[in-house]
Amino acid sequence: FIDKNYNNFKKIILKGKFKILNKGISYQEYILQKSFKQIKIDAVLAEYGTTGASLVNVCSRNKIPLVTIFHGADASVKDLIENYKESYSELFSYAGRIIAVSKLIAKRLKEIGCPEDKIIYTPCAPNDRFLEIKPTFREHKSFVAIGRFVQKKAPYYTILAIKKVAEKYPDVKLYYGGDGDLLNLCENLVRYYKLEKNVYLLGRIEPERFACILSDVSGFIQHSITAANGDMEGTPVSVLEASAAGVPIVATRHGGINDVIIENETGLLVDEHDVDGMAEQIIKLIEMPELSKKLGQNGKENVREKYSMKNHLATITTAVQASLRCPY
Repeated sequence: FIDKNYNNFKKIILKGKFKILNKGISYQEYILQKSFKQIKIDAVLAEYGTTGASLVNVCSRNKIPLVTIFHGADASVKDLIENYKESYSELFSYAGRIIAVSKLIAKRLKEIGCPEDKIIYTPCAPNDRFLEIKPTFREHKSFVAIGRFVQKKAPYYTILAIKKVAEKYPDVKLYYGGDGDLLNLCENLVRYYKLEKNVYLLGRIEPERFACILSDVSGFIQHSITAANGDMEGTPVSVLEASAAGVPIVATRHGGINDVIIENETGLLVDEHDVDGMAEQIIKLIEMPELSKKLGQNGKENVREKYSMKNHLATITTAVQASLRCPY
């Protein structure tokens, strides 16, 4: 026990000495800097604001252009933003471009100090394989949801909406893929309301299985909310995947969902926490199959035209190229 603590103490002292001798750069940053030089990095594209913030020191010391993508929690969780306040300020000052995956994130970035002229909006894009799906709507009263079982996804609200639908259509089905901290809660909810024949909690599923399910169902459901700590969605990729597949969306007016789903044209939207409203929209798709098909087809065309992987990558490429021209 004493030896273990002594060794840990020795490591802390050695790291401290290293930082002093190398003018404030940590050992991890030194290794990263060495790697960048060895492989002659031209620019860095950092996924998540926190990653970008951790790379500012290395990039600025070596005059390497930096572009950072903010995805959601990194621009919305209150404590995280407060903890990274100084690091974000340095990031916004140094980075050539800052990418936001939703218009709301772009707004939040401006509010916390990012210069507006550095912000570029582009939602994450679905894999092109989803555009190739030709929905059959074979399972007339079946729906799908997918995502982590966490607070901002509010999976329990989706299940409660299906419970309401089951009161009118006892054979309605929901295939729900994903896992997370709230999975056990949702399993208990299904058991308590005796929804075992209506709600199928599939655990984590591969994209291939998700694509297969999308081929047969009549809609995709997403009841996202703002979590107590401020955590919000960026633009859920699963929403774009389902829309690309030609499946209508039933979701909340939340985060970047509003950006990519055209209300009453490619999907049906309700307010956060409105379980009854979500149930009504699901019932509408069951009772109006032609509406389902029309919304789905409009969604596929919308994704192909505006939110394809090609467009997404072209926007990121433009951002990186712009950062290369920035004076560092």
